[in-house]
Amino acid sequence: MDQPVPLVIATTNKGKIHEIRDLLKDYSVKIMELEEFDPIPRVEEDGNSFEENACKKASFTSKVLGLPALADDSGLVVEALGGLPGIHSARYAGKNATDEQKCARILMEMKDRSNRKAIFECVISIAVPNGNALTYTAHCKGLIAPKPGGQNGFGYDPIFYYPPLQKTFAELTQKEKGCISHRGKALMALKNEFNATVVWICQHMPVQKKIYM
Repeated sequence: MDQPVPLVIATTNKGKIHEIRDLLKDYSVKIMELEEFDPIPRVEEDGNSFEENACKKASFTSKVLGLPALADDSGLVVEALGGLPGIHSARYAGKNATDEQKCARILMEMKDRSNRKAIFECVISIAVPNGNALTYTAHCKGLIAPKPGGQNGFGYDPIFYYPPLQKTFAELTQKEKGCISHRGKALMALKNEFNATVVWICQHMPVQKKIYM
């Protein structure tokens, strides 16, 4: 293929964009960010699952911009909290909460709880303007740490402890995290068949103009 396939990352989360860029850097794909385009309406993430939200974001972005789009929906599922924050992970501590505030709320709610089991879940969806989409799912099991640790990563990484490496996600290097994280595993599944995915994208891309200016 002569030209890299354009792929819009349907998020403004710089941490996610960095991880996706890093994991797809060796492939014939031109990663594009939303800020490269005129502002588009925000997608209401009102699905009942990570998959619904990921597909909705990818499909909407692709249809509006007329380009293939990749969206990720992921979150922290804590067993002792009945699965919360789950699909509400990004807004669990409030709409404009910082990462520190998000972690602080989880630690407060987990105070004195002996069951610290947690799972990071991720669904990645790649969509084309006609609505067709591919999905890739993955998860990573860990524990809620007693206190934040590490300076890397973003979101709940400082309080997600990964027993096999005896570190929180925020204490891992990007390379270490990419090998074992929920998003890293989902992207690895995508990478393993990326050439076929590129063919699929090309076969399903209609000739159309943007519908939003």
